[in-house]
Amino acid sequence: MRTPTLLDQPRAIGAARVSSKSHSGRSHIDDLRQSGALKVLFPRSTGRLEAVLINTAGGITGGDAFTISGTAGEGSELTLTTQAAERAYRAQAGQTGQFITQLNVVESARLNWLPQETILYDGCALRRRLDVEVANNARFLMVEPVLFGRRAMGEDVRDMSFDDQISIKHGGTVIYRDGLSLRGNVAAQLDRPAIADGARAMASLVLVAPEAEAHIAPLRAMIGSCGGASLLRPGVLVARLLAGDGFDLRKHLVPVLDHLTNTQLPKCWRL
Repeated sequence: MRTPTLLDQPRAIGAARVSSKSHSGRSHIDDLRQSGALKVLFPRSTGRLEAVLINTAGGITGGDAFTISGTAGEGSELTLTTQAAERAYRAQAGQTGQFITQLNVVESARLNWLPQETILYDGCALRRRLDVEVANNARFLMVEPVLFGRRAMGEDVRDMSFDDQISIKHGGTVIYRDGLSLRGNVAAQLDRPAIADGARAMASLVLVAPEAEAHIAPLRAMIGSCGGASLLRPGVLVARLLAGDGFDLRKHLVPVLDHLTNTQLPKCWRL
Protein backbone atom coordinates (compact mmCIF):
# COMPACT_ATOMS: atom_id res chain seq x y z
CA MET A 1 0.00 0.00 0.00
CA ARG A 2 1.31 3.45 -0.93
CA THR A 3 2.09 5.79 1.93
CA PRO A 4 -0.18 8.90 1.79
CA THR A 5 1.57 12.24 1.19
CA LEU A 6 0.60 15.86 1.78
CA LEU A 7 -0.58 16.04 -1.83
CA ASP A 8 -3.25 13.46 -1.00
CA GLN A 9 -4.96 15.71 1.56
CA PRO A 10 -8.59 16.68 0.80
CA ARG A 11 -8.94 20.08 -0.82
CA ALA A 12 -11.68 22.68 -0.48
CA ILE A 13 -14.18 22.89 -3.33
CA GLY A 14 -16.90 25.52 -3.29
CA ALA A 15 -19.45 27.03 -5.67
CA ALA A 16 -22.10 29.72 -5.34
CA ARG A 17 -24.64 31.06 -7.82
CA VAL A 18 -26.97 33.94 -7.04
CA SER A 19 -29.20 36.17 -9.14
CA SER A 20 -31.57 39.02 -8.38
CA LYS A 21 -34.90 40.20 -9.74
CA SER A 22 -37.00 43.30 -9.30
CA HIS A 23 -40.49 43.15 -7.80
CA SER A 24 -42.60 46.02 -6.45
CA GLY A 25 -39.64 48.38 -6.53
CA ARG A 26 -37.34 46.11 -4.52
CA SER A 27 -34.63 43.63 -5.42
CA HIS A 28 -35.17 40.01 -4.37
CA ILE A 29 -33.44 36.65 -4.73
CA ASP A 30 -34.28 35.08 -8.07
CA ASP A 31 -31.96 32.05 -8.02
CA LEU A 32 -29.62 30.67 -5.39
CA ARG A 33 -27.34 27.69 -5.32
CA GLN A 34 -24.48 27.03 -2.92
CA SER A 35 -22.32 23.98 -2.41
CA GLY A 36 -19.18 22.81 -0.67
CA ALA A 37 -17.12 25.41 1.15
CA LEU A 38 -18.95 28.48 -0.24
CA LYS A 39 -22.02 29.82 1.55
CA VAL A 40 -24.13 32.92 0.97
CA LEU A 41 -25.88 35.08 3.58
CA PHE A 42 -28.35 37.91 2.90
CA PRO A 43 -28.38 40.76 5.44
CA ARG A 44 -31.54 42.78 5.66
CA SER A 45 -31.49 45.83 3.42
CA THR A 46 -33.90 48.28 1.84
CA GLY A 47 -34.56 48.05 -1.87
CA ARG A 48 -31.33 46.41 -3.00
CA LEU A 49 -30.15 42.83 -2.53
CA GLU A 50 -26.87 42.21 -0.68
CA ALA A 51 -25.20 38.79 -0.76
CA VAL A 52 -22.29 38.03 1.58
CA LEU A 53 -20.00 35.21 0.46
CA ILE A 54 -18.41 33.03 3.14
CA ASN A 55 -15.53 30.63 2.56
CA THR A 56 -16.08 28.06 5.30
CA ALA A 57 -12.68 26.50 4.57
CA GLY A 58 -11.09 29.59 6.11
CA GLY A 59 -8.89 30.39 3.13
CA ILE A 60 -7.39 29.05 -0.09
CA THR A 61 -4.39 26.82 -0.57
CA GLY A 62 -2.97 24.74 -3.41
CA GLY A 63 -5.53 22.45 -5.03
CA ASP A 64 -8.58 24.37 -3.77
CA ALA A 65 -11.15 25.45 -6.37
CA PHE A 66 -13.92 28.04 -5.95
CA THR A 67 -16.41 29.36 -8.50
CA ILE A 68 -18.90 32.21 -8.18
CA SER A 69 -21.67 33.21 -10.58
CA GLY A 70 -23.71 36.37 -10.06
CA THR A 71 -26.45 37.93 -12.18
CA ALA A 72 -28.34 41.18 -11.63
CA GLY A 73 -31.71 40.76 -13.32
CA GLU A 74 -33.56 43.48 -15.20
CA GLY A 75 -34.21 46.55 -13.05
CA SER A 76 -32.64 45.04 -9.92
CA GLU A 77 -29.55 45.88 -7.86
CA LEU A 78 -27.26 43.17 -6.53
CA THR A 79 -24.24 43.68 -4.29
CA LEU A 80 -21.79 40.83 -3.80
CA THR A 81 -19.23 41.08 -1.01
CA THR A 82 -17.31 38.85 1.38
CA GLN A 83 -17.69 38.34 5.12
CA ALA A 84 -13.99 39.06 5.71
CA ALA A 85 -10.68 39.20 3.88
CA GLU A 86 -9.89 36.14 1.78
CA ARG A 87 -6.59 34.45 2.61
CA ALA A 88 -4.29 32.58 0.26
CA TYR A 89 -2.05 30.30 2.34
CA ARG A 90 1.15 28.42 1.59
CA ALA A 91 0.68 25.77 -1.10
CA GLN A 92 2.46 22.49 -1.68
CA ALA A 93 4.82 22.36 -4.66
CA GLY A 94 2.96 21.85 -7.91
CA GLN A 95 -0.46 22.84 -6.54
CA THR A 96 -2.33 26.08 -7.26
CA GLY A 97 -5.57 27.37 -5.78
CA GLN A 98 -8.18 28.69 -8.21
CA PHE A 99 -10.93 31.28 -7.81
CA ILE A 100 -13.16 31.89 -10.86
CA THR A 101 -15.92 34.53 -10.88
CA GLN A 102 -18.46 35.21 -13.63
CA LEU A 103 -20.82 38.19 -13.40
CA ASN A 104 -23.67 39.32 -15.64
CA VAL A 105 -25.52 42.65 -15.47
CA VAL A 106 -28.61 42.75 -17.68
CA GLU A 107 -30.68 45.69 -18.92
CA SER A 108 -31.43 48.47 -16.42
CA ALA A 109 -29.69 46.57 -13.61
CA ARG A 110 -26.78 47.37 -11.31
CA LEU A 111 -24.24 44.95 -9.87
CA ASN A 112 -21.61 45.84 -7.27
CA TRP A 113 -18.69 43.42 -6.94
CA LEU A 114 -17.14 44.50 -3.62
CA PRO A 115 -15.06 41.72 -2.08
CA GLN A 116 -12.86 42.63 0.85
CA GLU A 117 -9.09 42.24 0.63
CA THR A 118 -7.34 39.12 -0.61
CA ILE A 119 -4.30 38.56 1.61
CA LEU A 120 -1.44 36.72 -0.11
CA TYR A 121 0.85 34.90 2.31
CA ASP A 122 4.41 33.82 1.65
CA GLY A 123 4.47 30.52 -0.23
CA CYS A 124 0.95 30.85 -1.68
CA ALA A 125 0.01 29.89 -5.24
CA LEU A 126 -3.24 31.44 -6.47
CA ARG A 127 -4.84 31.86 -9.87
CA ARG A 128 -7.91 34.11 -10.18
CA ARG A 129 -10.14 35.12 -13.06
CA LEU A 130 -13.03 37.59 -13.20
CA ASP A 131 -15.23 37.79 -16.30
CA VAL A 132 -18.02 40.38 -16.48
CA GLU A 133 -20.79 41.02 -19.03
CA VAL A 134 -22.54 44.40 -18.71
CA ALA A 135 -25.56 45.35 -20.84
CA ASN A 136 -25.52 48.71 -22.63
CA ASN A 137 -27.87 50.45 -20.18
CA ALA A 138 -26.66 48.67 -17.03
CA ARG A 139 -24.29 49.81 -14.27
CA PHE A 140 -21.34 47.94 -12.76
CA LEU A 141 -18.95 48.75 -9.92
CA MET A 142 -15.93 46.59 -9.10
CA VAL A 143 -13.13 46.72 -6.58
CA GLU A 144 -10.34 44.18 -6.07
CA PRO A 145 -8.06 44.96 -3.09
CA VAL A 146 -4.94 42.82 -2.58
CA LEU A 147 -2.49 42.71 0.34
CA PHE A 148 0.97 41.19 -0.05
CA GLY A 149 1.41 39.85 3.46
CA ARG A 150 0.53 41.80 6.59
CA ARG A 151 3.19 44.43 7.20
CA ALA A 152 1.99 45.09 10.77
CA MET A 153 2.71 41.42 11.56
CA GLY A 154 6.16 41.55 10.00
CA GLU A 155 5.09 39.36 7.08
CA ASP A 156 6.44 39.60 3.54
CA VAL A 157 6.13 37.60 0.32
CA ARG A 158 9.51 36.28 -0.82
CA ASP A 159 8.35 33.10 -2.55
CA MET A 160 4.87 32.98 -4.06
CA SER A 161 2.83 32.80 -7.27
CA PHE A 162 -0.13 35.02 -8.13
CA ASP A 163 -1.92 35.21 -11.49
CA ASP A 164 -4.91 37.54 -11.76
CA GLN A 165 -7.00 38.19 -14.90
CA ILE A 166 -9.96 40.58 -15.27
CA SER A 167 -12.09 41.02 -18.40
CA ILE A 168 -15.15 43.30 -18.71
CA LYS A 169 -17.47 43.47 -21.70
CA HIS A 170 -19.97 46.28 -22.22
CA GLY A 171 -22.67 45.70 -24.80
CA GLY A 172 -20.70 42.70 -26.07
CA THR A 173 -17.46 44.68 -26.59
CA VAL A 174 -14.40 44.21 -24.40
CA ILE A 175 -13.78 47.53 -22.67
CA TYR A 176 -11.34 46.50 -19.95
CA ARG A 177 -8.66 43.87 -19.59
CA ASP A 178 -6.21 43.68 -16.74
CA GLY A 179 -3.63 41.07 -15.87
CA LEU A 180 -1.13 40.60 -13.09
CA SER A 181 1.44 37.82 -12.90
CA LEU A 182 3.93 37.72 -10.02
CA ARG A 183 6.24 34.85 -9.15
CA GLY A 184 9.24 34.19 -6.96
CA ASN A 185 10.53 36.92 -4.66
CA VAL A 186 7.54 39.23 -5.05
CA ALA A 187 8.72 41.51 -2.22
CA ALA A 188 11.81 42.42 -4.25
CA GLN A 189 9.65 43.12 -7.31
CA LEU A 190 7.25 45.33 -5.35
CA ASP A 191 10.19 47.31 -3.98
CA ARG A 192 11.16 48.45 -7.49
CA PRO A 193 10.13 52.10 -8.06
CA ALA A 194 8.56 51.31 -11.43
CA ILE A 195 6.31 48.60 -9.96
CA ALA A 196 5.09 49.51 -6.47
CA ASP A 197 7.93 51.49 -4.87
CA GLY A 198 7.72 49.42 -1.69
CA ALA A 199 3.93 49.27 -1.38
CA ARG A 200 2.37 46.08 -0.04
CA ALA A 201 -1.30 46.90 -0.69
CA MET A 202 -3.13 47.71 -3.91
CA ALA A 203 -6.65 48.01 -5.27
CA SER A 204 -8.13 48.12 -8.75
CA LEU A 205 -11.50 49.84 -9.25
CA VAL A 206 -13.77 50.06 -12.29
CA LEU A 207 -17.09 51.87 -12.65
CA VAL A 208 -19.23 51.34 -15.75
CA ALA A 209 -22.04 53.91 -15.70
CA PRO A 210 -23.25 56.86 -17.81
CA GLU A 211 -22.31 59.26 -15.00
CA ALA A 212 -18.77 57.88 -14.60
CA GLU A 213 -17.04 61.09 -15.73
CA ALA A 214 -18.72 63.12 -12.98
CA HIS A 215 -16.94 61.02 -10.35
CA ILE A 216 -13.38 61.65 -11.54
CA ALA A 217 -12.73 64.90 -9.65
CA PRO A 218 -14.15 63.67 -6.30
CA LEU A 219 -12.23 60.40 -6.55
CA ARG A 220 -8.95 62.11 -7.35
CA ALA A 221 -9.39 64.30 -4.29
CA MET A 222 -10.08 61.30 -2.04
CA ILE A 223 -7.31 59.13 -3.47
CA GLY A 224 -4.68 61.88 -3.39
CA SER A 225 -1.10 60.68 -3.81
CA CYS A 226 -2.21 57.08 -3.12
CA GLY A 227 -3.09 56.53 -6.79
CA GLY A 228 -5.13 57.95 -9.61
CA ALA A 229 -8.40 57.85 -11.51
CA SER A 230 -9.13 58.40 -15.19
CA LEU A 231 -11.81 57.94 -17.82
CA LEU A 232 -10.89 54.95 -19.96
CA ARG A 233 -13.68 55.79 -22.41
CA PRO A 234 -17.08 57.49 -22.08
CA GLY A 235 -18.93 55.80 -19.23
CA VAL A 236 -15.94 53.80 -17.96
CA LEU A 237 -13.93 55.05 -14.97
CA VAL A 238 -10.79 53.24 -13.83
CA ALA A 239 -8.81 53.84 -10.63
CA ARG A 240 -5.74 52.28 -9.07
CA LEU A 241 -4.55 52.66 -5.50
CA LEU A 242 -1.22 51.75 -3.88
CA ALA A 243 -0.44 51.93 -0.17
CA GLY A 244 2.17 50.79 2.31
CA ASP A 245 -0.22 48.41 4.05
CA GLY A 246 -3.88 47.45 4.35
CA PHE A 247 -4.66 50.12 6.95
CA ASP A 248 -3.42 52.94 4.74
CA LEU A 249 -5.22 51.46 1.74
CA ARG A 250 -8.55 51.43 3.55
CA LYS A 251 -8.15 55.05 4.65
CA HIS A 252 -8.42 56.04 0.99
CA LEU A 253 -10.50 53.18 -0.43
CA VAL A 254 -13.46 53.21 1.97
CA PRO A 255 -14.37 56.88 1.29
CA VAL A 256 -14.15 56.16 -2.44
CA LEU A 257 -16.51 53.19 -2.16
CA ASP A 258 -18.86 55.14 0.11
CA HIS A 259 -19.04 57.84 -2.55
CA LEU A 260 -19.67 55.43 -5.43
CA THR A 261 -22.29 53.38 -3.53
CA ASN A 262 -24.10 56.43 -2.14
CA THR A 263 -22.98 55.47 1.41
CA GLN A 264 -24.37 51.94 1.00
CA LEU A 265 -21.08 50.12 1.37
CA PRO A 266 -21.81 46.71 3.01
CA LYS A 267 -21.54 46.82 6.80
CA CYS A 268 -19.08 43.92 6.85
CA TRP A 269 -16.51 46.34 5.41
CA ARG A 270 -16.66 48.31 8.68
CA LEU A 271 -16.38 45.42 11.15
